[in-house]
Amino acid sequence: MTGDEYILSILKKYEVPRGPESAAEQAASRIAPKIQRWAGDWLVALSYSGSYAKQTAVHGVTDVDIFISLKPEMPGTLKKIYDELFTLATLHGWHPRRQNVSIGISINGTDLDLIPGRAQAGYEGYHDLYWLKSDTLRQTDVNLHVDTVAKSPHLREIQAVKIWRHIHQLDWPSLYVEFFVMNALAGKSADSLAYNVLSALETIGATLETTCIVDPANLDNILSDELTSQEKKAIAEQANKSAAQQHWEDILW
Repeated sequence: MTGDEYILSILKKYEVPRGPESAAEQAASRIAPKIQRWAGDWLVALSYSGSYAKQTAVHGVTDVDIFISLKPEMPGTLKKIYDELFTLATLHGWHPRRQNVSIGISINGTDLDLIPGRAQAGYEGYHDLYWLKSDTLRQTDVNLHVDTVAKSPHLREIQAVKIWRHIHQLDWPSLYVEFFVMNALAGKSADSLAYNVLSALETIGATLETTCIVDPANLDNILSDELTSQEKKAIAEQANKSAAQQHWEDILW
């Protein structure tokens, strides 16, 4: 089995089912009416975002993100809105978990992340999100994230690195992973999957600690600042160890 064939078999193992009959979309359909009633006339749209929408999701690793776009005029602070959504999830027995910009819930064994965002008046697509870690607001455009990543020729490489991250239990935010890998593989052909995954790991090992990755939707949002120097060092060291292995079975499984 070639390196490409082996990695494709691993990607198949971690494949996330998609479509109306999938567990993810069934769970989303179940909660959508309750969120719509809660938001009422302030709701602009409910949409898939994150890894599921970008097609970089990994089964058992990434949750399904549901973006809740709210009108600029919706009353209350975003923190208050975040708290109200958490209360709603509690009342419906969704077992909510407070996360940085989202509320994690579980529906029949399927994990979803609810992300409330308030649209910015006059700026289509741009939203403010509540940032739990710092108790602040942060501007972003989830549609721009989805469009940018989904158009990349290196979606399989991104998934492979996410699987590698999961195997080694590395704390590395998904958006940061996606843009780092895209940056590392810029200009490379998508024809050689194994070569590209190895190249990505080598680049992680060599440059993760010094590379600045910026959110294209907000130049003030430095994605690479989400990890400490020590956390980056741990990821880089593991990448170097993995890249030095002689067999793909010792890198991904």
